Amino acid sequence: MSVDAQAVSALPRATVVAWRNAVFAVFAINGVALATWMSRVPAVRDSLGATTAEMGWIVFAIAAGSIVGLTSASHLLAWAGSRRTIAGSVIVGAAGLAIVGLGASAAGHGALVVLGLALLGGGMGMCDVAMNVEGAAAERALGRTVMPLFHAAFSGGTIAGAGLGALAEWGDLSTAAHFGAVAVLSMVAVVLSVRFLHLDALGAATASSDEPHLGWRDRLGLWTDRGTLLIGLIVLGMAFAEGSANDWLALAMVDGHSVDNSTGAVIYGVFVTAMTVGRIGGVFVLDRFGRVPVLRATTALAVAGLLIVIFVPSAAVATVGVVLWGLGASLGFPVGMSAAADDSRTATARVSVVATIGYFAFLVGPPVLGFLGDAVGLLRALLLVLALVALAGLASPAARERS
Repeated sequence: MSVDAQAVSALPRATVVAWRNAVFAVFAINGVALATWMSRVPAVRDSLGATTAEMGWIVFAIAAGSIVGLTSASHLLAWAGSRRTIAGSVIVGAAGLAIVGLGASAAGHGALVVLGLALLGGGMGMCDVAMNVEGAAAERALGRTVMPLFHAAFSGGTIAGAGLGALAEWGDLSTAAHFGAVAVLSMVAVVLSVRFLHLDALGAATASSDEPHLGWRDRLGLWTDRGTLLIGLIVLGMAFAEGSANDWLALAMVDGHSVDNSTGAVIYGVFVTAMTVGRIGGVFVLDRFGRVPVLRATTALAVAGLLIVIFVPSAAVATVGVVLWGLGASLGFPVGMSAAADDSRTATARVSVVATIGYFAFLVGPPVLGFLGDAVGLLRALLLVLALVALAGLASPAARERS
C-alpha cells in the first residue's frame, strides 16, 4: 500500500480535516461496540445461567474471531480497499453484537451468543488493522502526530459505551434491544463516515503505478522481518501493560493492598484516566522529541510505576505508581502502529502483523497472569508485565521515524 506524497500535499485542508474526523469516528465506533458487550457480560451470564468456566469458553469466541480478523485484514484490504473493509467489518461486527443480544435475551441460546461473539471479534479485528492503516495515512497527510488521539477516541468510545451499558442495566433494558440499537447506530455511523476516508482515493488500497503489488507470500514474509518484529515487541510489551491493568489491576489492589472493591474500581479509573491523558498529551511530546526518546521515557515510567505497585505496601503510594503505569503504557500501541505504517508500500501488511502481535498480548496475557497469580499472587505476577515493558523499551529504536 503506498500513498503518493504529491497527491497528499495537493489535498485541500478541509478534505484532510474531514478525513481525520472520519477516522476519529471509526475508532470511537469500535470502542462503543466493545464496551457495549463488556458492560453487559454479567447480564448475558445470568440470562444463559452459565458458570464462570462456561463463560470463559463462550468469551473465547471473541478472541478466536479477533485473531481471524486480524490475520486476514491485510489480504482483504489489498482486495477490497480501505473504505469497503472498514464499512464491511463494522457491519459484520455490529450484526454479531445484535446476534449476541438476541441469543442472551432468549435464555438457553448460548450457540447464538458464541456465533455473535465470533462475528463481533472478527469484525473488530479486521477494522482494527484497517482503521490504523487509514489513520497512519491521515497522519502523514496532516504532517503531525495524531495516532495517539485516534486511540484516545477509541478510549472515549469505550467510556461512552460503558455509560450506555450502565444506563441500560439501570433501566432493565433487554440485551436484544440494547445491542440491537447500538448495532444499528454503528452501521449508520460507519456508512456516513467512510465517505470521507481518502486512502483509496489516493490510490493506496491497490498497487500503485510506481510500486509493485504485494502478494500474499510477501505479506506473510513480513512475519520474519526483523524490523517489523521489533516493532511488534514494543507493541507486545505495552499492550500487555495495558491489558493486564484492564483485567487485573482492581483485583490486584484489593488482594495485594487490602483496599475494598469500590476503591479498587476507582483506582482502575485512575489508570484509564492516566492512559487517556497520556495519549492526548503524547501528540505534542512526540512531535517535539520524536518516537524513540518518548518510548524510552514512557517505558521507564511504566517500569517505575509497576515497581511501586508491586513492592510498596502503601495503597496511597501504589496509586501514584498506577498513575505512572498508565502514563507509561499510553503511547506504545499507537506509536507502534505509526511506525509499522511508515513504509507506505508495506503499511497494510506490517500493521496487520504488529496489531496481531499486540492483540495476542491482550487476549493471552490475562489468563497467563491469572495462572501465575494463583501460584505467586497477583502482585508478583505483574513482574512478567514489568519484564515485557523493559524489553519494549530496549526495542524502541525500531520505531525511529523514517527520513
